[in-house]
Amino acid sequence: MRNILHLTASIRGDESVSRSLSTKLAEGIAERSGLTITMRDLSADDLPYISAERFAANLTPPGERTSEQSELAAIADALIAELEAADTIILGVPIYNFGVPASVKAWADLVARAGTTFKYTSEGPVGLLKGKKAYIAVASGGTPVGSDADFMTPWLKFFLGFIGIDDVTIVAADAINRADGEASIASAHKEVARLLA
Repeated sequence: MRNILHLTASIRGDESVSRSLSTKLAEGIAERSGLTITMRDLSADDLPYISAERFAANLTPPGERTSEQSELAAIADALIAELEAADTIILGVPIYNFGVPASVKAWADLVARAGTTFKYTSEGPVGLLKGKKAYIAVASGGTPVGSDADFMTPWLKFFLGFIGIDDVTIVAADAINRADGEASIASAHKEVARLLA
C-alpha cells in the first residue's frame, strides 16, 4: 500500500476552506512520499443512508449474498476497499450545526462493518484498520474547534479510533466568520506547511 485516501465533505466546492487545507496536505504528502491519491467527494456522491436491508446486506458474507444484497452492499464494499488500501487518510470536513455533515455520517455508517473494519471481543469492540495515519482538516464558520460546542472533531476522532485508526492529527481553521477569520485560515495553512516540512 502506498496510497492516500482524500475524503472531502464540504458543499462549497472550490470555495471550501476544509477542501483547500486537505488538498494542500494530500498533495504535499504525496509529493514528499511518492504516494498516490484516491479522491472521494462525499458531498457529491449522494451516499445512501443505512437501512435495515442495506445493514443486513453489509453483514452478509459476499459469497452468501443475494443479487439484491450484492447491489445494496456494493457502495459499502467500495468505500471499505478504499480505506483498506490507504496508508494515510485525509479528511477535509466542515462543521455543520456543531457536528459532522450528513454525508460523513452516511460514510461512517457504511464503512463500520463488524468483522471487516472492527470486531467484537470479550473486552469490547476492536478496530481492524491498524497502522494508518489520519489527518482531519476542519473548517467552521462560528464553532471553535475543541470547545463545548464542537461535537464534530471528538466524534470523528472516536469513530476513526473505533475502526482502528488511532494516529489522528487535526488542523483547524475555525470560527472563520468572526472578525479574525482570515487569520484563522492563514494559521491553519501555516500548520499544514509545518506538517509538510
